Amino acid sequence: MKIVKSFLTIGLLVANVGISAESLDKPIDIVVHRSPTCTCCGKWLAHLKQNNFTVTDVVIDNVQAIKDKYGVTQELASCHTAIVEGYVIEGHVPANDIKTLLKTKSKVVGIAVPGMVTGTPGMEMGDRVDPYKVVSFDHENHTQVFNSYEGTK
Repeated sequence: MKIVKSFLTIGLLVANVGISAESLDKPIDIVVHRSPTCTCCGKWLAHLKQNNFTVTDVVIDNVQAIKDKYGVTQELASCHTAIVEGYVIEGHVPANDIKTLLKTKSKVVGIAVPGMVTGTPGMEMGDRVDPYKVVSFDHENHTQVFNSYEGTK
């Protein structure tokens, strides 16, 4: 009976303050394809988990095959490729940018942080954060800045 009462109380509280059920943070499923030898990928996975993502970690020897399958060009490439709600996430993209992409439902293939930029999630090296851009990309390989980070030295 206490459980029913608690759910009823929560339901009334949510209704009274105008919060929709969708705004309650539910975990986001993401599948990450990575090489068995990459150590920074594990740190990025930890970043995702800390930000309410449920990670399926797929360790494969040929990550390039996944990149080719999803249209990740050499210019966009990094060390791992993830799929979330039909979008491609390439490299060390911050979790909040992924969440923004999912909320805005942009008409793109995905977003990427090309290369291995110091200070991106999973690539932390002390206090150093190099400036970088998260770019969106489409099926015609057009890119656009999705978000940018100034960095600190």
